[in-house]
Amino acid sequence: MSDREVNFLLVHGSCHGAWCWRDLIPELAALGHSAKAIDLPGHGQDTTPVNEQTLDACRDAVLAASHPDTIVVGHSWGGYPISAAAEANPDAMRGLVFLCAIVPVSGLSMADVRKRAPRQLTQSAVVHAPDGLTLTIDPEQAPALFYNDCTDETVAFALKHLGPQTILPQTTPLAITSNFERVPKAYIRCTNDQTIPPEYQVEMTRDWPRDRVHALPTSHSPFFADPAALAALLDQISRDL
Repeated sequence: MSDREVNFLLVHGSCHGAWCWRDLIPELAALGHSAKAIDLPGHGQDTTPVNEQTLDACRDAVLAASHPDTIVVGHSWGGYPISAAAEANPDAMRGLVFLCAIVPVSGLSMADVRKRAPRQLTQSAVVHAPDGLTLTIDPEQAPALFYNDCTDETVAFALKHLGPQTILPQTTPLAITSNFERVPKAYIRCTNDQTIPPEYQVEMTRDWPRDRVHALPTSHSPFFADPAALAALLDQISRDL
């Protein structure tokens, strides 16, 4: 590994999988970095049964793919698994990047923190399974929520791969201590986000150092909307973490 090369671990959000980083990985490689994308339990190619898709299992998937030189990037709900991993073993990573992600509040679940937002932009699009264990996103509303500035090809690719999201890990509280606090962090806000309100992203990072909060003028999916700009920003952040 060269002095400039950084290892990134990419952790997806709700209903997505490792597939969503398709366009970002080559952009990071072009900048001399390596990147690995994982499927959280039950997503993409992972076949973990629904009753085993817990927050702890998501945490362990992150830890299994990370090492002390890794910068872990969590998108959207992915902010919770990466935070749980940092809390469990802060020495297992070099830093965390929250990509338009939910920032944990100690003692609250991801769902609890999301509900604190001033606007609930996805509520009408959520479809709960009859058994109450999973949810999906209405495919007719998904483009406007997730990919409102993406190409038609990208939207078609994403809709083909979107899958169910298990509810349990997102309703499980996470306790945060000094373990999590001591891991270096950065946040990337997306100012045209139609999933997590941009003003809530500002609120969640209000007490963060200003040089650790960045912005991209994209939708909730900057890895599709402008992967080159996202890669350049991650490259910049990697110099500071």
